[in-house]
Amino acid sequence: MYTIKVNFEEKELQPITLTEIKSGDSLLEILLDNNINLHHNCGGVCACSTCHLYINSGTDFIEELSDKEEDFIDRAISPKLNSRLGCQCVLLEGNGEIEITLPDQSQFLGE
Repeated sequence: MYTIKVNFEEKELQPITLTEIKSGDSLLEILLDNNINLHHNCGGVCACSTCHLYINSGTDFIEELSDKEEDFIDRAISPKLNSRLGCQCVLLEGNGEIEITLPDQSQFLGE
């Protein structure tokens, strides 16, 4: 089981800690299941960059970065060395703590 601390770039949002998270799901799925908004225009199939997020710690607990994902991260707004796509961050079998930061979601149209 995992614990995931979710930080937000949007100053009005407070950090949230999700506990007892099982492996096998992507961070995008986990966030949506817990009513945390993360845009995903392509439906979570690694065909856009809107589910971009930052992995602050716990990279050993998620699947490795693929070449395809890396190509789309380059198209994201404000990519950093710790950037990933939430749809591609599938939790591996095991236990641990992961800390992520979600970029400001109001930067997308319709917010």
